[in-house]
Amino acid sequence: MSLKVAIQMDPIDPIDINADSTFRLAEEAQARGHSLFYYTPDHLSYESGSIIARGWPLTVRREKGNHFTLGQMKTVKLSDFDVVWLRQDPPFDMHYITTTHLLDRIHPETLVVNDPFWVRNYPEKLLVLDFPDLIPPTTIARDLDTIKAFKHEHSDIILKPLYGNGGAGVFRLDPQDRNLSSLHELFTGFSREPLIAQKFLPDVSNGDKRVILVNGEPVGAINRVPAAGETRSNMHVGGRPEKIGLTERDLEICAAIGPTLREKGQIFVGIDVIGDYLTEINVTSPTGIQELERFDGINVAGQIWQVIEDKRN
Repeated sequence: MSLKVAIQMDPIDPIDINADSTFRLAEEAQARGHSLFYYTPDHLSYESGSIIARGWPLTVRREKGNHFTLGQMKTVKLSDFDVVWLRQDPPFDMHYITTTHLLDRIHPETLVVNDPFWVRNYPEKLLVLDFPDLIPPTTIARDLDTIKAFKHEHSDIILKPLYGNGGAGVFRLDPQDRNLSSLHELFTGFSREPLIAQKFLPDVSNGDKRVILVNGEPVGAINRVPAAGETRSNMHVGGRPEKIGLTERDLEICAAIGPTLREKGQIFVGIDVIGDYLTEINVTSPTGIQELERFDGINVAGQIWQVIEDKRN
């Protein structure tokens, strides 16, 4: 079965073909005989009752510096496609949210992955609130007094933007820290968004585990170890990926959240686990496929496409 697949993503030119999950998904789709069309989010529009994208037929190859070929640019109706991938990176701002509203208009007749309605309503740092028994002590607030009270109660905390990504703007405020008010002033000076604070988990020194789930089922994990002197383990900021297995606690967490992910059409999800705690459920543009495939010798992209193909049958 050959599917017409459109991929909404950030510019393809600078991606790392040995790490980028979207590239791996495109590569696997092509190997399975599906045709690819690529466009960036700024080329998505609503016109006369149709959802339109301006982009290019796409061919990918695993050749560094020569990893793609584009056909002639053209304008297409996304309703003519079988599958649309929602794969641009956050920040989860109004531009991102608007793309989910537009893609809502073609889903599920055209299968949008992940389901844009629930991507919009269940961003990574908010969906975890549905599982309070699995997460560390957490508060979401813009009010400084509320965050100060949380800091006073837990002493050692992580503070970060609610809709940030890739480890940007993540601060550890330990018992000796005196910068909370200044950081609050900095964040609120350029954004109206709330902040999220969580109790610091010392287990992060052993790594922040990324568990990948396909249609609500765990398929494996990688461990992301912070660089020396760093609190953040994100690979964007120097975290080192390591091979690791799934613990009983990891499986408990996945069993608790898996039915919700399946019900809400979240086919490709990456959750973050530190020690025994779930910290994020990444649905917007999760990563980690290539690292997991190399460590465990499995075809994660193939498993994802099998779910999609089954849904299109």
